[in-house]
This record gives sequence, structure tokens and C-alpha cells, in this order.
Amino acid sequence: MSDPISHLILSRPVTGPHADQPVLQMGAPLTNARAAVILVHGRGGSAWDMLGLATQLTAPDTSFVAPQAEGNTWYPLRFLAPLAHNEPWLSSGIDMVQATVETLERAGITRDRIVLLGFSQGGCLAVHFGAAHATRWAGLVGLSAGLIGPPGEPWQFDGTLDGTPVFLGCSDGDPHIPETRLTESATALRALGGDVALKIYAGLGHTVNADELVHVRRILEAVASGGST
Repeated sequence: MSDPISHLILSRPVTGPHADQPVLQMGAPLTNARAAVILVHGRGGSAWDMLGLATQLTAPDTSFVAPQAEGNTWYPLRFLAPLAHNEPWLSSGIDMVQATVETLERAGITRDRIVLLGFSQGGCLAVHFGAAHATRWAGLVGLSAGLIGPPGEPWQFDGTLDGTPVFLGCSDGDPHIPETRLTESATALRALGGDVALKIYAGLGHTVNADELVHVRRILEAVASGGST
């Protein structure tokens, strides 16, 4: 990896099981960045893995930051489990993302220049956080991911995404993400005012594919250039 990797010092401590876990940073220094991407790893993955993905998402003047989960897992059960069953891990993971966002804001990077991106469990966490803190983000990206919560339980989000570009990509045969949850998530995010693109790929399994990266690059290029998708 050509870019140097450093540890981001958060502006405040994180609460719960993920307290004291590192946040890695590469790319443009925060003080010079036009945009930032928060990369949230999946179950069994790591912040290092996500920075490896970042090397395929090069965008000018962009900082990539990747928080690390305790034990490489943000919450113990499936994202479809009752929310209380994933506590206190889930709230701690949300707080990790919140503290990372606050740190970027203190560096002068506003939310309309922050992309929240995650894969699998991390994608669920990233997209759900963006919806629960609805505003004009630079982008929300869930790769093999959907909103968190048990089937049939309605989401109650406030605010508006105000045209935020949202990309959800997943295989039709993903063993972890039911297709019904993908469509439900897309519907909920559109109702919040997100500009949602949902792509379901045939027979690819639980992975990230090249076409998904094309969609992500478009979001990053737009925000880095000061334009819109």
C-alpha cells in the first residue's frame, strides 16, 4: 500500500465494548481533505482490510478512515435479530461511527462531504447510522448490507437525507442478506429522501464486485470535485 497509514485520534472516547479500538487513516490529511470516507469492515474483517479496498477507490484530496471493532465483530448476532439482543455491542459500534464523524467535523469536513461505506455487517452499521442521523451526506454505501432490525419491525427515522446518493449492492444468492431486506431498505431510504440505487447481482455470493466499485467511485469523484451525482 503506497499511502502511509496513521492512527486517527478521536475527539472523544467511545463507549462500550469497542472503546479503545483504533481508527486507521490514509490518503489526504484531514486538514487538507475535500472529502472523507468512513470505511466500516464486516464480521471477521478489519480496518486494514477496508484500507485495502480504499486503494481501489482513489479519489483526489480524499481521506479514508477505518474504525476497528473489538474482536473484529461489531455485534454478535445477525443484523435481523431483535436490536436488544445485539447490545451493548450495537450501540457501541454506532458510537464508534458517531465519534469518527465528530472527529472529521472538528477537522472541518462537513457531513455533506462525508461518505459512509461498509461491507456486510459493517455496511449494515454504516447505512443504518446514516439513516438514523439523516442529513445530506456525501454518500451512503452498503455492500452486501441492509438496514438493521428484525423482520416486520418498522424503522422510525427522523430528518431527511435531502438527496444523498445511496448505493446498495448485493448478490441475489447472498446467504446473509435476504433480498426482501434489500428492497425494504431501499424503500425506507427513498422515503427519507435518499437518491437510492439498488443493484442485485446474479450468483456472486457474499463479496464485493467490480461494478459496485464503479458506483462507489462515481460518488467519490462527485464529492471530491464539489459536484453532485
